[in-house]
Amino acid sequence: MKNRHPFALVLAVIGYTIMIVPIFFVIAISFNAGDTLTFPPDAVSLRWFGAALAHERFTNALVTSLIVAIVATFFGLLLGVPAALALARSSFRGKSAIQNVFFSPLIIPELVLGAALYQQLAIPLRLQNYLPVLILGHTILMLPYAVRVTGASLANMDGQAEEAARMLGASPVRAFFDVTLPMLRPGIFSAALLSFITSFNNVPLSLLLTKGSTTLPIEMLDYVSQGIDPMIAAMSTLVLAGTVVIAFIAERTVGFAQIFGGINK
Repeated sequence: MKNRHPFALVLAVIGYTIMIVPIFFVIAISFNAGDTLTFPPDAVSLRWFGAALAHERFTNALVTSLIVAIVATFFGLLLGVPAALALARSSFRGKSAIQNVFFSPLIIPELVLGAALYQQLAIPLRLQNYLPVLILGHTILMLPYAVRVTGASLANMDGQAEEAARMLGASPVRAFFDVTLPMLRPGIFSAALLSFITSFNNVPLSLLLTKGSTTLPIEMLDYVSQGIDPMIAAMSTLVLAGTVVIAFIAERTVGFAQIFGGINK
């Protein structure tokens, strides 16, 4: 077993405490039977969960968030996976520059990207609903995840398997779908998982593109600005529960070791 520095261990414990303890407070407050945010709760009740699920603005925003996240993830993978394949299997002048272009959405502030899409597309096109522009912006943000994570899977993949399939008579297309694609499945799944969660919880980019379609995080932010009650804590707990369910499904189907193991290699 590797020796761990005590100071690093203390920092890790402090970091996890800062991140996790507030979540427990939010969960506890969401079960409060009263009308105000009190901890510990005066009495335990599920009334605010029912109120959150019955709140029309929350449910409509939830549907919008799911649509945006699913569509943006799909288009991000549709563009990012072929790009990762091309970058991994070719060598040409300017390759690093093109890679940096795909990774640039991770560097550019999301609020800046949202403002650019708002000024260059939403306003000139005089759209009554910014949903198409919002999906475009989220797709741009998802590209780095598709390219980076799929690229990591390609780097760890045995390229001789596809070559063996082609030597045995398989066409390039069949070799890709029968050999390469199944080997890339954990990487594609991980890219989809990261993209979906990132898109669903996005605030900075979505902040300026809510005309006609408001995502759930923006709707929750607007609700908090008007007043605070346990219903916002209940909605936050439901979102957290949904994230945990997605993580559980990912662990049971693929496993986190396969999903995230190669990203940092």
